[in-house]
Amino acid sequence: MTLRTTDRHHLSAALALAADGVPVLPLRPGKLPFGNCSTCAGNACGGRPNMKTPGHCTCPAPCHGWAAATTDPDVINSPEWARAWREAAAVGYHPGGAGLTVVDLDNTQAIAWAHSNLPATRTVPTTRGEHWLYRGAMASANAVRPGVDVKSSMSYARWLGPGTGAMAALPDVVRALIVREPAPVRPAAVTVSVPGGGGTCPHRTRTFLERGIAMAEQRIAEATAAVHATVFGTFLAVLSTHGRCGCLTVAHTERLFAVAQAKGESPRHCADAWANALVRLGL
Repeated sequence: MTLRTTDRHHLSAALALAADGVPVLPLRPGKLPFGNCSTCAGNACGGRPNMKTPGHCTCPAPCHGWAAATTDPDVINSPEWARAWREAAAVGYHPGGAGLTVVDLDNTQAIAWAHSNLPATRTVPTTRGEHWLYRGAMASANAVRPGVDVKSSMSYARWLGPGTGAMAALPDVVRALIVREPAPVRPAAVTVSVPGGGGTCPHRTRTFLERGIAMAEQRIAEATAAVHATVFGTFLAVLSTHGRCGCLTVAHTERLFAVAQAKGESPRHCADAWANALVRLGL
């Protein structure tokens, strides 16, 4: 089948980005990724496609949203992806997979806030606002403040061109945007047997814990090799700081397990790494 001119434009742009190490995926109208096929619906296939590694979904279609993004030209040019390119309205990319973070500014008020609070960096005009691009990956979060989203690991953004200006390194002020104060109602605590532990958190504020969890999520999300060792080391670091004071909750461990599983770790590997860290620390 012959691709239309717009389809060829999207495909050419996608291949050029992939050649530069930017993982890409087709986006359908509405700036949305293509839905999972019937075989992969509900992640029945195991989720998170990886064409090169056994044990992951090997569906050739652009399934699983941001996780389908790839730099493999054979996949991008495949017949299964050609069907998506025929319907595509835009090219999307996985910023975190390219070592980037996009601060998505949705309106003029958000742009004004960015000019007052964020370091200057490369900017890309959008339909309603701007994308500010920084070098470095982090966890993603929506609505970190009015009109501002952060798109990096486990997220996708629409490719709107290279933008203008020199790209700055990801600053701490952007990383801090995703740190939230915990809800007043505290989830059930993780069961940790600590002889003599009083269950009182010695840290100055709960924000200290939240920042630590966010940094742990980021460390796992940015791992490009030795993922299992990185997960274990991160769990060990979290537990060495917070494991004896009773401030860790099920919600915190679920966050850490979720980002580890997004990097390919199985639930069993996550549970084993956590248990081994507890043993290593004598908890």
